[in-house]
Amino acid sequence: MEAIVVVLLLFTYSLIIFETRFKINKSVAALLGGSVAWILYALFTQEHGHALGDKLIAHFGSIAAILIFLLGAMTIVELVDLHQGFSVITYRIRTRNARQLMWVTCWVTFFMSAVLDNLATAIVMVTLLRKLMPRSEVRMILASLVVIAANAGGAWSPIGDVTTTLLWVGGQVSAGGIILQLFLPCLACIVIPVLVASVRLRGEVRLLEQISMAEVIKAEHVRGSKRMLFTGVGSLVLVPIIKSITGLPPFVGILFGLAVVCLVSETIHWKKTPAERQRYSVTYALSKVDVSAIFYFMGILLLVYMMEELNLLSASGIFLRNHLPSLDFLVVLVGLLSAIIDNGSLVAAMQAMFSLQEFPMDSRLWEFTAYCAGTGGSLIILGSAAGIAVMNMEKISVGWYVKRISILALLGYISGIGVYLLQKELIVLLF
Repeated sequence: MEAIVVVLLLFTYSLIIFETRFKINKSVAALLGGSVAWILYALFTQEHGHALGDKLIAHFGSIAAILIFLLGAMTIVELVDLHQGFSVITYRIRTRNARQLMWVTCWVTFFMSAVLDNLATAIVMVTLLRKLMPRSEVRMILASLVVIAANAGGAWSPIGDVTTTLLWVGGQVSAGGIILQLFLPCLACIVIPVLVASVRLRGEVRLLEQISMAEVIKAEHVRGSKRMLFTGVGSLVLVPIIKSITGLPPFVGILFGLAVVCLVSETIHWKKTPAERQRYSVTYALSKVDVSAIFYFMGILLLVYMMEELNLLSASGIFLRNHLPSLDFLVVLVGLLSAIIDNGSLVAAMQAMFSLQEFPMDSRLWEFTAYCAGTGGSLIILGSAAGIAVMNMEKISVGWYVKRISILALLGYISGIGVYLLQKELIVLLF
């Protein structure tokens, strides 16, 4: 049985990694692998009937908590975007200086992705660049740096990246702990690449014709852009606060936040016709949510829990600990692998490999995993959801990115690792 599941796992990941080659959506591959694994387990195991069903339902409770959180957060982001709430920030970026534009773009991306998520932030910022300037080598470089900044910004927030969300919902990290411990490493991860890029990025960029600020402000007032931006961001920030105060799972806070955002949207447009209100409704926002991503994580987590049932992951953890120099080496390797394998599935595997009893909340293992898995995907443009989105929007080839950007991403990745390890050593010396 174990051998069959391992073969199924390798087959599933092959379909996911070579999604573009096989032309099979990775969500389909993940769902196929996850469901087939449990069907095979039911056929070959001695457990049958209610006992096996109850075991699967228990696992699915953990899966549902993650998926509901992701669905709620994605819907809030889409609602804010429908009201062009992000334009409140992006329309005010108008500098012609290439270096200034790069620094401002990366700073905004870094902090915005910590509050929203790296995928949505990357899409918003690249959309801004496309409205701001014509296609050029400079725009491609800026868009690529947006990928690094978005992944770095998402890694130090419990709601900024699916990897940190998985660890937060799973109880491996606390909201305050991950912010405190990973902010400086993640900051180094983007500052170093931008500093290096500043050496060769000079002069002024040619901007496209833009609408006046008076027109921007008028449009924002009509759509309620500012209200929706502040409400959306506030509701997301409130989620870890609610969890800390009440101890309830994060999906409760995100559902509360979604309800508040929907109510604010309704009050903004309540005098308009039903057709006009529909354009800003939660129903329309849900139609824009990437539901395939939800199904992808459902399939991956089903497969991971199946391997956990067979003790394959715990056995793998023991093997790696016995044959690798240290757990830090393993985590760095996970970060490098996230450049070609989805970081969410890697983190889910780490969660199943190592228990909370041995590595409790906010242990070094979990914090370091959050950093490496969250930022390692920047090494190759295909290594993260933000990178794939930018690649499709800007038509950036993998070869171009590897030649011009990967070394910058690697410098940032290594710098962040150095800052994190140095930070840990200083804490030990001081306390």
